[in-house]
Amino acid sequence: MSDIIITEKQLSSSAYSAVINAPIEKVDIADWLFNLPEAEYQRCCAPDHISAGATTTDDGKRMSINVEMIGKTLMVQHYVAEVATPTLCKMVSTSDAFTPNGRTRVQVIWTLSVKKIDDNTCEYTNSVVAHPTQEFLNFIEQHGTPFQDAADARQRDGGDHNSRETPLFAASIERRALAGAA
Repeated sequence: MSDIIITEKQLSSSAYSAVINAPIEKVDIADWLFNLPEAEYQRCCAPDHISAGATTTDDGKRMSINVEMIGKTLMVQHYVAEVATPTLCKMVSTSDAFTPNGRTRVQVIWTLSVKKIDDNTCEYTNSVVAHPTQEFLNFIEQHGTPFQDAADARQRDGGDHNSRETPLFAASIERRALAGAA
């Protein structure tokens, strides 16, 4: 499927940070993300997080598949790793959005990063930016929804979701780092 992403328009953008009480040398975000058990993903933003798994694209790029509720929209995220390192993962998805008005698609860029604070702590940042596809713009036009109204709803719902999952992701990454699994 070929999607036209409208990068000059933004549906939402949010970034939240939380402290990880572990040395940065023990943190490996890529390892955590691609080995995250489904139940742990669900705990990181209950009841919004429904399911998660890892796979690859046909050409071997790492993928994280996430199913979650963002407000009243069921999102099926197909995140492909553009960068996957211990301190930075940039994941890009053309996501299926199942709204009360029907199904459409949006692009979501999920950036997970960590930076050193001192020898024993680091700061995790969870950033999410969403752009419309042309299909999405056609969809909201068919339903009489102005773009700004759609963007305001996504900003509200996406920001709320991100604010709740970020500290729980940080705690999960911390537990993995301190357990020596990273």
